Amino acid sequence: MKYYIIAGEASGDLHGSNLMKALLQKDPQANIRFWGGDLMKAQGGTLVKHYRDLAFMGFLEVAMNLRTILNNIKFCKEDIKNNKPDVLILIDYPGFNLRIARFAKEMGIKVVYYISPQLWAWKEGRVEIIKKYVDEMMVILPFEEDFYKKHGVHSHFVGHPLLDAISSLQNINIEDFKKENTLNEKEIIALLPGSRKQEVEKMLEIMLSVRPHFKDYQFVIAGAPSLPKEFYQKYVDDNVHFVSNRTYDLLRCSKAALVTSGTATLETALLDVPEVVCYRGSKISYAIAKRLVKNIKYISLVNLIMDREVVKELIQTELNTKNLIGELTKMIEGEQRNRVLADYSLLREKLGGKGASEKAAEVILSV
Repeated sequence: MKYYIIAGEASGDLHGSNLMKALLQKDPQANIRFWGGDLMKAQGGTLVKHYRDLAFMGFLEVAMNLRTILNNIKFCKEDIKNNKPDVLILIDYPGFNLRIARFAKEMGIKVVYYISPQLWAWKEGRVEIIKKYVDEMMVILPFEEDFYKKHGVHSHFVGHPLLDAISSLQNINIEDFKKENTLNEKEIIALLPGSRKQEVEKMLEIMLSVRPHFKDYQFVIAGAPSLPKEFYQKYVDDNVHFVSNRTYDLLRCSKAALVTSGTATLETALLDVPEVVCYRGSKISYAIAKRLVKNIKYISLVNLIMDREVVKELIQTELNTKNLIGELTKMIEGEQRNRVLADYSLLREKLGGKGASEKAAEVILSV
């Protein structure tokens, strides 16, 4: 079969790579063409566009890059038309993917959505687009199945693909990791500032402001694969280090972490690292988001899945040095740290076992 996959962000690249692996196991002659990143590229197939050319953050940035976005949509439609895939597989990234879903469906191509857009948070009306143009919807969060059922859309809960990615990790030796990355003997506090330049610059400044209060620890920045190593050099010194493409290894060797809101908050939890969730957008983007997002109490996937506060979220003005120091201290030692680790076990139970990628591949082949 000919598969066409579209992932527009780093997390989509991860999940897309595991899905490609499962598809190739079930269909070894698969012809896969995709929009994604280096992880998907490592599985084979043909990379059409890298997600680093697609990811725009916030309302203002999207508006400023509208011409580029529209050109990408036009290019994608032409590419699909020229290659005539048997099935189009969309991974999250709704602003782009829902436009492509309509185009593909009108061409008679089967459309499968893997990893639902967060319609339960905002733009709920897009459910009607999915009902009309998507043949199969696969969801990875337990409450999403009920959400779609409420709207008359059948969906498959396949489990969360992060469990696949994490279960396949080899054991790691902390001392070896420190030597390999020229780190000192101090315990590590991991910094996950995001994957986009604008976001990283904003988040690292506030994250690193806590350094004078944690002199017994070293801070290690998890580099985004979409950004060059040179970009991070201005933040590095004797006690602030940088590792690239080894975020999971870094987390497994860390005492605690400061994490920008996104998929990384769930990855950090599933790797059993106590964390403080951080988010700060532009005033305009945040004001617009507050008006659009409905009935959502939390921004981190950990808290959303558990439907209560498991990890502390510091948002906008609450994200300041004083609050960061207080919350990070709780994650390093004491009762709150132990409570968070206990809640992580319950979180894994809620998400079910591994095998999401394989289940998703089976649904796609059945289509």
